[in-house]
Order: sequence, then C-alpha cells, then structure tokens
Amino acid sequence: MKIERVTLRRIRMPLVHFFETSFGRTYQRDIVLVEVSSEGLSGWGEVTAGENPFYNEEWTESAWMILRDYAIPRVLGRDLASAGDVYPLTAHIRGHNMARGGLEAAIWDLEARRDGVPLWSKIGGGARRQIPCGVSIGIQDSVEELLALIEKELEAGYQRIKIKIKPGWDVNVVRRVRERFPSIRLMADANSAYTLADAEHLRKLDEFYLMMIEQPLAHDDIIDHAQLQALLETPICLDESIRTAHHAQQAIRLHACGMINIKLGRVGGFGEAKRLHDVAQAAGIPVWCGGMLESGVGRAHNVALASLENFVLPGDVSASRRYWKRDIIQPPVETAADGTIALRDEPGFGYALDHDFIRSITVREETVG
Repeated sequence: MKIERVTLRRIRMPLVHFFETSFGRTYQRDIVLVEVSSEGLSGWGEVTAGENPFYNEEWTESAWMILRDYAIPRVLGRDLASAGDVYPLTAHIRGHNMARGGLEAAIWDLEARRDGVPLWSKIGGGARRQIPCGVSIGIQDSVEELLALIEKELEAGYQRIKIKIKPGWDVNVVRRVRERFPSIRLMADANSAYTLADAEHLRKLDEFYLMMIEQPLAHDDIIDHAQLQALLETPICLDESIRTAHHAQQAIRLHACGMINIKLGRVGGFGEAKRLHDVAQAAGIPVWCGGMLESGVGRAHNVALASLENFVLPGDVSASRRYWKRDIIQPPVETAADGTIALRDEPGFGYALDHDFIRSITVREETVG
C-alpha cells in the first residue's frame, strides 16, 4: 500500500448522559477521526484521547499536532507491506500512542477493505463471533441514581457492571451496590485516585467479591501495585500503566496484577495490542477491552480487537445508544438481549460511515498529502 493522503477531522458529539471519573465530568466529546486514502479506497481510525490531558498526557489538540507534523509524514508516500509496518515507523516518537494508534488503526482498516476481508479477520481475530459486553458507569450525583442506572443496564442484558470510584465514593457505595445486586459481575475502577497509603482502606473492598479493582494507584506505576496486590484478595487490573507488551511482562513478573485492560489507543494500535495480548495469554493472565467513550469508528475497532482469543472477560464495548443520540456509523453498534455484539463480515471494520452526519458535526478538517 502507498498512503496518498490523510485527512484529519475533529468532530463534536454531545453525550446522552454525563460521564464522571475520578478526574472530572464529561458532557461532550471532541474526537479526532483519521481517514487514510490509497488507490481510491479509504480506511478510518479514531484517536481515543480526551479533551484534556487527564487520563494520560494526550489530548485532542496534541493528537492533531503529533499526527500532522510527526506521525503522518513518516508513512505518507511509503510503500507499506502491511499495516504492521506503521508502529515501527512511528515508534521513535516518544509517547503519544493514541495519536499514533489512530493512524495505525485507519491503515489496518484500509488494508482489510483493500483485501475485501473483515478487520477482525485481518488482525487474526474471530476466536468468538459474539463479543461479551459489560458497561462502565460513571460517578453519579447520588447512590440512588447509580443503582437505577445499574438496574437499567442489567435489564439491557449487559454481563458485567463497572463502577467508577474515588476517595469519598468507594467502600460505602460498593456496599450499597452489593446489597442491591448480590450476584452480579461487579468491578470498580479508580483511575489512579489512590496511593499506597490507602492500602488498608482499599482492603475493605475485599468483602464485596469484586471481579477486580482497576488501576487504583498512579497512572505510571507498576511497583506499588505489586505491593498492593500482595495485600489484597481482589485481583488488581492494570490499565493506564500498561502501554507496551514489555510493561505487561514487567507487571506479570512482579505479580502486580491478575488481569489487564487493553485499550487500542493507549498501546498505539493493533500491532502492540496483539503483542500485549500474546504476552498475557502465555502467562495465563486474562485480558479485556476497555473503552474511551469512542464514536462508532473506535467502537467497531474495539469489537474486532475483542474477538482475539484471550479477551475472555466482558469488556467496555457497548451499544452506541448508551452514549450517542446518533452515531457516525450505520447501523449503530447494537447489543443482543444476552449482552453480546455480533461480528460483522463486511470488509474493514464492518459498518458504513454516515458522511452527511460527520460533515455536520465537523469543527475542524485538514488534509495532508
């Protein structure tokens, strides 16, 4: 493949319900879409960075600059044997995995479309045709509102509930959830809101038989997580601090976690996600696919990723309507009554793009090449 041009689009989409984590509340998403073009075909990717550098160091504006000035020039006009060439071509850009991953994902989609095969097949997925789904529920204004939302999602068939926690919204909230829903698959996500000094407090969560506690300590830490895991019965799941397959090897060697969340953007695209998946599988560590409030493009990419063999736990891949009144793909991503999403056999990521709607919500556009 020879990439002839790359178009960046920044779209603005209001959420149907605010989403709050330990580092803030989000009401709308500004998302960078990446379209790569070659020989009359286009592939699409999504940059999963937030509007602010709170989840990690990336945000919408930084991703645009990194893509335009650094990542895109390294692939533009090159003869690529496959999309797997993209990661090493941009690897000397320190960090900025979400920007690089959005470009790499678009080229995987392009290659799949060129070859007339589904993206999940191109990346070596398809271990399951039905992707088990869970939901991530943000911090609410009251516990009663949280309980009502959980009930609604369970009625929709979702197989696992994840709730966000932070100091002051943790043990007592989880207790209320467990009292109301004693047998559901439940996990708690702290988004790095605690320190090792909170270990005794976090041990109180052991009584609620959670599937996991996700990233309780610093976003770039592995060592303190190993110390905390030794004190907890509940498995720790690492998210923010696992950016490469090598990080996963280190965490596994130190017994810092029992599970790993793989986010396509956080690790820089499908190539590194697959390597990380393989490292975890070889060590007997299950993985699952995390979400970043993606539009339909990123959501469809997550569905393909979650079809790899070791994605044995329900991920944060859920229906479009949980987040958007109208998605940018047709049809929107939908879940079945049993809380699963079916793989699609159309070429590429499997859904048509709603170009008219994308144009109507685009606030910035730039083509390179």
